[in-house]
Amino acid sequence: MGCASSDQKHHKDSKEHDHNNSANSNASHVDEDIVIAQYDFQPASDSDLQFKKGDRLKIINDNGEWWLAKSLITGYEGYIPSAYVARVHTLEVERWFFKDLSRRDTERLLLAPGNKPGSFLVRESETTKGAFSLSIRDSTPEQCDVVKHYKIRALDNGGYYISPSTTFPSLQELIKYYSNDGLCQKLGSPCKTGSPQRPWAQDEWEIPRETLKMVKKLGAGQFGEVWMGYYKNNQKVAIKTLKEGTMEPEAFLQEANLMKQLQHERLVKLHAVVTNEPIYIVTEYMANGSLLDFLKTDDGHKLKLPKLIDMAAQISEGMAFIERKNYIHRDLRAANILVSDTLHCKIADFGLARIIESEYTAQEGEYTNLFPQCSSDVWSFGVLLTEIVTYGRVPYPGMTNPEVIRNLDRDYRMPCPDGCPEELYDIMLKCWKERPEDRPTFDHLQDILNDFFIATEGQYEMQP
Repeated sequence: MGCASSDQKHHKDSKEHDHNNSANSNASHVDEDIVIAQYDFQPASDSDLQFKKGDRLKIINDNGEWWLAKSLITGYEGYIPSAYVARVHTLEVERWFFKDLSRRDTERLLLAPGNKPGSFLVRESETTKGAFSLSIRDSTPEQCDVVKHYKIRALDNGGYYISPSTTFPSLQELIKYYSNDGLCQKLGSPCKTGSPQRPWAQDEWEIPRETLKMVKKLGAGQFGEVWMGYYKNNQKVAIKTLKEGTMEPEAFLQEANLMKQLQHERLVKLHAVVTNEPIYIVTEYMANGSLLDFLKTDDGHKLKLPKLIDMAAQISEGMAFIERKNYIHRDLRAANILVSDTLHCKIADFGLARIIESEYTAQEGEYTNLFPQCSSDVWSFGVLLTEIVTYGRVPYPGMTNPEVIRNLDRDYRMPCPDGCPEELYDIMLKCWKERPEDRPTFDHLQDILNDFFIATEGQYEMQP
């Protein structure tokens, strides 16, 4: 008895000692309900529980993004974001361990800005139960940085190995050993990722306008503006404002309720709405703005073809999800793709085009994808590929919209952009097949683009 209360009485510097006592006294429970905070957390409401990195908490209910917990420091109870904590005595507490991560997403993370050769992570094997994969960012004089993967196999007695001649009692010991030598690179720093985004409160959907603070205007379009701002002064968000008369509030709310159900890591998260005009749409904030604008920047122009293809693959993955849900985007273009600080792409504004009441007309010389001939998202994706590979060039260059429509009626297709591989242009042409049923699905496009530079799937490095 008294472990939690003794923690409350002790100075912060003695937390770890008290936590160990608490863990030992509850050994029969194997600490399965005890978590350790990986980040500081400041409450936004009275029901939230404040904690600091390193604090231990006991989980009362672990359902969803918000868990009910009790602090072993203060004894207080409240809700905590599950992404901010890790269960003690598990691999989750290791900075280098990523539980549910695909091989492709591993490569995206390790090749993102902020990671250097030697950066690494360990993930659960996608194909072998009980095994793991060690992934390392490598660099050679002949090529750009690449990611190499090593399979970590489990021994019957609980140990691990990459090479059968060198075994280890734990993954921690294996990491320590290869931090000195033995693989393509010495293991350096664990893969860097940004702090997890604070999950949105589940019951805060239709919110009052006064809970939002506009800070910086990010852009403006035909139907409104986009701002970076804060919700309740502590959560950074993007706020899209729609001009009055753009759409009926009732129709918007009906569509927004449907959009809210579509959640995927490749779709921009829709957090909340202000439904009285002017309508506000509150979403997660993406630091690099629209893909169209980013491609035109100096950093955008530095992107090599493999990264451009990877961005296209990410977009096709999000569209494959929308496709599986029998939903339609209707306005797929680079301006409606947003880019994070780690160069991950997410699809925005899905579903809005169909409820915008005023006629959707593009300015002279500006691309619109709402031609009758291009009514499917797959056709639009083919055009989006040209925007990506040309770093944001306007599609159908030199043509007015009426000219584009007339030429498409005569089976005209955009020529292969300069510097575009023939294999990528072939994908564009497949997207522009006259009959929609002859065009590829997004599921198929995702597979093609993910494997664009891979001759054979599932190759692992062998230890020298």
